[in-house]
Amino acid sequence: MTFGRRLLVLFAAAAVLVAAGAWTVLRAGDTGRGGDRAGDGPPARAGAVTLGPHTDGAQLVFRSMTWGSRRDHLAAVPLADPGATRTVATPACLRFHAAAGTGICLQAVHGVLEDTYRAVVLDADLHERRHYDLAGIPTRARVSPSGHLVAWTVFVGGDSYAGTDFSTRTTILDTTTWTLQENLEGYAVTLDGKPYRAADSNIWGVTFADDEHFYATLATDGETHLVAGDAVQHTLATLHDNVECPSLSPDGTLIAYKKRVPGLPEDAPWRLYVLDLKTMAETATAEDRNIDDQALWLDDHTLAYALPSDDGSDLWTVPADGTGTPTLLAAAALAPAVVR
Repeated sequence: MTFGRRLLVLFAAAAVLVAAGAWTVLRAGDTGRGGDRAGDGPPARAGAVTLGPHTDGAQLVFRSMTWGSRRDHLAAVPLADPGATRTVATPACLRFHAAAGTGICLQAVHGVLEDTYRAVVLDADLHERRHYDLAGIPTRARVSPSGHLVAWTVFVGGDSYAGTDFSTRTTILDTTTWTLQENLEGYAVTLDGKPYRAADSNIWGVTFADDEHFYATLATDGETHLVAGDAVQHTLATLHDNVECPSLSPDGTLIAYKKRVPGLPEDAPWRLYVLDLKTMAETATAEDRNIDDQALWLDDHTLAYALPSDDGSDLWTVPADGTGTPTLLAAAALAPAVVR
């Protein structure tokens, strides 16, 4: 084959690939061909989503997982009627949380060769206030009750908490001064009452009590610990063992968390527990499936959490006191927040 003919074949092949790619993109966005599965998923409409205040009742805001052009966008339903038609708006988020009119949206930025990630601080109308590049894959996000502090965790090595070969980075941002604490691993740690420092330490899953105090998970030497953190003094102190992804109840008395239970599969080791911070007594919830999520308190008595589904994730709910049975809260949903 001559050089000219080879070149012609190469150009023809490239044209076919480009045409195929364009057809795929156009087909995915064509609602008539299934680009939007509105008929298969929960009822939805485009509209305005706000982070409060809501005089007509609390809203549940979350990442919509319904397949189609609005997948990953933020959606809202009345907390009292989570099966109602959801209102869907931009932006798209991989992880989301909100409180007191401040939102945090951890996003993927799609590139030609690879995706990058960023944290976007949102105002009550979902407008961007500031954004920050992320060093890894987003995994956890929380806002303090006042809306003044924001925290996020990313994987910078590995992509699952199930094994031991992973590394995280957790950041706290003060939205009143835009002061950034880029890595909580620089905090002074007290383990079982003694100063502690180790190269294998990982910290993740911040949950705020107020604008100074928070709780999180510290992993080191093959074990996980609940730690009490001080964002002003930059300290962490262990309180309880075998705690991951803590979530503080609105009244500040209980911590929900995922606990590794002996005898369960290595890739599905967690069950949802609740810890009484006064007595340190643990209560297993009635949810007996594997929970790989940072649960959300809908109120002082009820937990919401994500479980895998055909859409990627559904939200479920269960009483925090160990009674009752798990109930589907919202299909095709992830990363919820209650906004009032």
